[in-house]
Amino acid sequence: MATLSSGSSRRLVQYVIVRSDLIHTLSWPLGAVITQACHAATAAIHLHYSDPDTQEYLAELDSMHKIVLQAPDEASLSALSSTLLEKDIAHKLWMEQPENIPTCLALKPYPKETVQPFLKKFKLFK
Repeated sequence: MATLSSGSSRRLVQYVIVRSDLIHTLSWPLGAVITQACHAATAAIHLHYSDPDTQEYLAELDSMHKIVLQAPDEASLSALSSTLLEKDIAHKLWMEQPENIPTCLALKPYPKETVQPFLKKFKLFK
């Protein structure tokens, strides 16, 4: 964890939000859904590679922290993406091709307290 000048620590986390209906309603294989989350997380890191928080997150390779949440459906995932765009929260909305449907999104690494308020209504993925 990074240490702030005040001596307190902050936890950098990467949030990944996955549509749970892909498994429970649309009967996607679990492996396919996990792949979507991996794509989104990798893309978010790549797009924001130069960001200081991303670099700090990657420097602590053996202690990276991800939180995977579930969105109930496409509408809730798209609404979250819109909110994050409005609030200037950097993320990647992953679109499955060739269908062009949003399956999940991943934020770049952030201090948990910065982004957690936008994600409170989403539960841990299960």
